[in-house]
Amino acid sequence: MGLPRKLKNMNAFVDGKSYLGVIAEFEEPKLAIKTEDWRGGGMLGDVKLDMGLEAMEAKLKMGGHEASLIRKFGTPALDGVRLRLVGAYQRDDGSAAQAVEVYLGGRFTEIAPGTSKPGDDTEHEYTVPLVYYRREVNGRVEVEIDMLAGVFIVDGIDRYAEIRAIIGGGDTLEVSTSFGGISI
Repeated sequence: MGLPRKLKNMNAFVDGKSYLGVIAEFEEPKLAIKTEDWRGGGMLGDVKLDMGLEAMEAKLKMGGHEASLIRKFGTPALDGVRLRLVGAYQRDDGSAAQAVEVYLGGRFTEIAPGTSKPGDDTEHEYTVPLVYYRREVNGRVEVEIDMLAGVFIVDGIDRYAEIRAIIGGGDTLEVSTSFGGISI
């Protein structure tokens, strides 16, 4: 019998600043292959051809008003806001907790402050379209995607290296493990 690993607790860092006790919820981006239908002569039906990756988007909910986050709205750079989300996942079978870290590069394109009423909850939601995504489990990189640099690594396999080499990016690309030079 197996038990699922459940999120026991988490923290969020935005441009290196901790939001421990403030982060309410985080929605990781959906990872999806962009496909196109193709049916050639002699085929019985359509197949889905791999055309790259779909756009990624994450969402954060904070427990209330955070002026420091609102000040980041309108950042001109595609990767102008750096986020690091850390979660502790654990099974209820006595096994060790698992560290899951998600590194994101994007910018806030939407801030939804919701309704405000004295004495009621006032969560604010931040939408972040992404150009960078990396997911680590216990320090091991599971997925790394850098839309601008053409990096698409899953389980240590660079799925885009051959194409990058053909178009001229294979010899000069340096995959950043320091998350854009920002230590968070």
